[in-house]
Amino acid sequence: MSAHKHFLIHKPYGYLSQFVYELKRKKKLLGELHDFPEGTMAIGRLDEDSEGLLLLTTDGQMSELVRSKKVTKEYYAQVDGLITEDAIEKLKNGVEIGFDGIKYITNPCQAFKIDDPGFAPRSKKIRDERHGPTSWVSITLNEGKFRQVRKMTSAVGFPTLRLVRVRVGNVYLGDMQSGEVKEVSEFSL
Repeated sequence: MSAHKHFLIHKPYGYLSQFVYELKRKKKLLGELHDFPEGTMAIGRLDEDSEGLLLLTTDGQMSELVRSKKVTKEYYAQVDGLITEDAIEKLKNGVEIGFDGIKYITNPCQAFKIDDPGFAPRSKKIRDERHGPTSWVSITLNEGKFRQVRKMTSAVGFPTLRLVRVRVGNVYLGDMQSGEVKEVSEFSL
């Protein structure tokens, strides 16, 4: 059995976090970005309209570890409006969001306002400055419910316009460019 392969990818906006898409609509898939070996899978997912760090592996057990609550994930969210300290406190303490009609209170997490991280503009323009100011917030979670960060910022009145995952455990997006793929010997989580 050959050794497993591990990759870091800066998932661009508009791509699905998967290699196969069964439905008829044409979607952009990760396999278009690199010649990955057979059996490569994304660990966790980023929505089609989210960007940033995604770990890929041929090792299913590694996938289990990364998705566990032991490994934190940090996101930078550009939100609509100038986020308030009150909203940040609510994010930290946990907010109520819904899944399939079921209410859920998010776990306490780290959240703080950050300066614009200066990411390259994404392929689809966010919106026009005339619609008012935006701000950025860092949110670090140890859970990852469906569209959780987006639901959290909306719950405190600041909808997410752009979402970029910048860290998984001790693995950082760093200065990787959108669409860039790096093969690594292991994930230092």
